[in-house]
Amino acid sequence: MAETVKQKHFVLVHGTNHGAWCWYKVKPRLETAGHRVTALDLAASGINMKSIHEVHSFYEYTEPLLEILASLPPDEKIILVGHSLGGLNLALAMDKFPEKIYVAVFLSVFMPDTNHHPSYILEQDLELAKTLTRPGSRFSDDLAKSKNFSNEGYGSIARVYIVCEEDMVIPKEFQHWTIENYPVKEVMEIKGADHMAMFSKPQEVTHCLLEIAHKHA
Repeated sequence: MAETVKQKHFVLVHGTNHGAWCWYKVKPRLETAGHRVTALDLAASGINMKSIHEVHSFYEYTEPLLEILASLPPDEKIILVGHSLGGLNLALAMDKFPEKIYVAVFLSVFMPDTNHHPSYILEQDLELAKTLTRPGSRFSDDLAKSKNFSNEGYGSIARVYIVCEEDMVIPKEFQHWTIENYPVKEVMEIKGADHMAMFSKPQEVTHCLLEIAHKHA
């Protein structure tokens, strides 16, 4: 008799210049495996109607994610997944709603720590960060003024990093530096995956997420 899958809720967060649409290959695979999936548009992204010029802070940019977490029933927890610059959105959500999150998954991502201000991870490779953004969407000045993410919030949640081996946007070496800078509970690697692993290796990304759900949620 087949084992019944215990349904988990995945919330998928895109990177700069993208939207919920970028998860279109991964979302149905997770749903077919029996899970609930929410792929969202951050402010001024995807089909979100705001213009980037109407979004004045990184907090405002992240509000669609924060609203989802705030709306969850008291007894519900999610698996939070972020890609690329979305790692900073994850950190903000983790700091504000640590009790709502089983585990956070960083897929080839900028992952901040709790010892430096939130923009520190971007400052390590400014030219790299510039290639990821449209004007006004990185909120560098706002992040530089923000307080550090906390050990009690962000730092209290299990984190898993998925390394994309052939990423030319966030190179493998930088991904490993990010992990060394702020060690995670588990590191996975997808061979042959470029920066947009959800396009190039959707089955492998899905497999990693299902394994993480089984182990950590």
